Amino acid sequence: MRWRTMCAAALAALLGLASLPACAAWQTVGAVTQATRTGDEASFATASGAQVMVGFVTPDVVRVRMAPGGKFGRDFSYALEAAAPARAKLRFDDGAERSELRADADNGARVVVQKRPVLSITVFDAQGRVVAGDDPARPMAFDAETGAVEAAKQRGAYELYYGFGEQGLATMSREGQFLVNWNTDSYKYPVGTNPLYQTIPFFIALRDGLAYGLFFDNTYRSHFDMGKSDPRRYSFGADGGELNYYVFTGGAQRSPANVLRDYTALTGRTALPPRWALGYQQSRYSYMSQAKVEEIARTFREKKIPADVIHLDIDYMDGYRVFTWNPKTFPEPKKMLADLHRDGFHAVTIVDPGVKFDENYAVYRSGRDAGIYVRDAAGRELHEKVWPGICAFPDFTDAKARAWWGEQYSKPLGEGVDGFWNDMDEPAIFTPDDFTGPQPAQGPQKTFALDVKHAGDGDAGTHARYHNVFGMQMVRATFEGLKRLAPDRRPFAITRAGYAGVQRYSAVWSGDNDASWDHLALTIPLLTNLSISGVSFVGADVGGFAANTTPELYTRWMQAAALTPFYRTHSAVDTDQREPWTYGGDWERINRASIELRYRLLPYLYTLFAQNEASGLPPLRPLAFDYPQDVDALLVNDEYLVGRDLLVAPVVVQNQRARSVHFPKGDAWIDWWSGARYEGGKTVKIAAPLERLPLFVRAGASVPTQPVVQHTGEMKNVPLTIVVATGGTGASEVYEDAGDGYAYRKGVSRTVKVAVSAGKVTLDIPKSAAYQRVAAVELLGLDAAPAKLAIDGKPVGDATFDAATKRLRIALPSENVREISFAY
Repeated sequence: MRWRTMCAAALAALLGLASLPACAAWQTVGAVTQATRTGDEASFATASGAQVMVGFVTPDVVRVRMAPGGKFGRDFSYALEAAAPARAKLRFDDGAERSELRADADNGARVVVQKRPVLSITVFDAQGRVVAGDDPARPMAFDAETGAVEAAKQRGAYELYYGFGEQGLATMSREGQFLVNWNTDSYKYPVGTNPLYQTIPFFIALRDGLAYGLFFDNTYRSHFDMGKSDPRRYSFGADGGELNYYVFTGGAQRSPANVLRDYTALTGRTALPPRWALGYQQSRYSYMSQAKVEEIARTFREKKIPADVIHLDIDYMDGYRVFTWNPKTFPEPKKMLADLHRDGFHAVTIVDPGVKFDENYAVYRSGRDAGIYVRDAAGRELHEKVWPGICAFPDFTDAKARAWWGEQYSKPLGEGVDGFWNDMDEPAIFTPDDFTGPQPAQGPQKTFALDVKHAGDGDAGTHARYHNVFGMQMVRATFEGLKRLAPDRRPFAITRAGYAGVQRYSAVWSGDNDASWDHLALTIPLLTNLSISGVSFVGADVGGFAANTTPELYTRWMQAAALTPFYRTHSAVDTDQREPWTYGGDWERINRASIELRYRLLPYLYTLFAQNEASGLPPLRPLAFDYPQDVDALLVNDEYLVGRDLLVAPVVVQNQRARSVHFPKGDAWIDWWSGARYEGGKTVKIAAPLERLPLFVRAGASVPTQPVVQHTGEMKNVPLTIVVATGGTGASEVYEDAGDGYAYRKGVSRTVKVAVSAGKVTLDIPKSAAYQRVAAVELLGLDAAPAKLAIDGKPVGDATFDAATKRLRIALPSENVREISFAY
């Protein structure tokens, strides 16, 4: 905050004195002059004229709003699942020096508002511990001239921060960083780049093993100073709008999982995707012809490398006109798509927001006649240059424009396209031909002017206010259009840009990354932090988009990404071909094995996505998310968890054939390949040969697997095997449904339950012939075959033990089995 510009009026507000003449400078809100209860919120008038409101969304979620001018605007947010948040009933005790607020519940957070010398807010958990408190040296403040707002909180010396969406930072925790939120087209971004394509102003904090979260819901350019300027505090603010934020106390457990549960209850969760979208996906900028696409598909099947999706980048279009096909290079798109479907593939096509300004182009004319394009400051249709040349752009903050955009998908859906990829939606534009100034990599010439006009869904404003939601509202229009046009199918959409809540509509990939070892390593902190920011369906371009890769880098990247939610190879137009077979020989064999590993574990990944829709728990996680009490796990940058039960430790260093692995404290871990056991809380150097991804399963966990299939359409024909990691206790689930459609929301699904204890595996398998049959159980981590083995009390003869992998495979006579017991 720019305290040196403070004038007499600001000083008066700070001291709680009568207001002096206003000045164009930062000023604090000042002392409370009046406190009142307004429904289920408490309202505080202040000496500066600003108004502050405090309330509860739930007993564990506190909301704070500050309006610098004293009057709140419309209570509406693009981030929230509902247009405005719920309100819990309020208990309000007002005293002369302070007010105390509680939700009307037996347990929950408590808020104390200190009135003098300046308003100060402290949130406590149900046990009376401070969760987050204003810094009295940096009170809530605003600049009346510019509209900027800011707040600061005290922080612990060793407080760590996770989340903040998509950041190009190589470290897992974000403490000591200054972060800006402004969606930016960032080609081949260096490690450390901020901002990138997404704005998600939410974080999870850890202090002494206890978690809390904070979400600053403001769509203007915003910033977070997480102790960089002063390690005693962190601050956050924006160039305009209200100071509107939520504090998530984490419930009685103060856990990261509770924080994320409550954040995603507010901003929404990713709906269960179509199962095919979890398969391997192949892309390139661009497969230039129908013949090339057919060749790629044919080669996957001939080489028996599993794959489900082929992406078509911009060159499939006629002159880059969206919703068209190039008639010369893609003469029979409907036949091509039908042939892909016959062979078990799905097709995803890219669609950018720019609509070519061309009076002979029906899509442009339709949008113009509907009046749905963005307008410049003078009220004229905005024209900017992108791939097709001069373009107009739908105003996705207008419901009418979103409906129009959604209807444009009718033609490609009817032709057989299965999913859609929204790109360039920061929004990104090309530098105008007559531009003569410098062109910084993240300069203002790369997007709309700040005074461009937007409808704002009834609250009109400028691009300065709505820039960060443009991409989210574009993919919302895509998602909602697909749901209207094909209500019995689950939409699949991907976006490069987004804002908090984008997970309701789309998967996200990390944009135009680089083909480098640094960028491979970056994917782990980038994707895990994005994942625990509510965006669960995430991935990075395998091999790196923006340069040529090498055989080793590509192979290690294929391994590292094999269990990330979105698994796609993609490469730029000026790079060498990049398919799993490109380098031949052992490289092809190892890449095939990485993809096969994913398909073996697809039943587990699908279960995690079902759990994510129900609870907000993400499939991809940093170690700190599940092990906040393990100090040595909190800063691990090169490992990740897949759900609670799989620990992945990829090789992200060139020529490395062994690496150190930290095993989180509190659980033992079993090597997936060898069955070796590692105790939690230790860091061990393990072998990491080129052909194998270091992978471990939590002792006591049960993980569903299947034989290798060539695409997800074959899954219904193969049985399930449940791999049980012995030497621990635990309960696990296996979720199954049709793989598409919404019958599962009416109960058309089944959940297999598995409980593991010493010498016993208990199964609860609902009867159904509609799903993959549970055919076997494998006990992993056994040093020898057990002397006694029984199914429901009867001795077992049909079991095989592999000493090299420490696995005992037990065939199940039927799904009526209730218990497997074993002893030595």
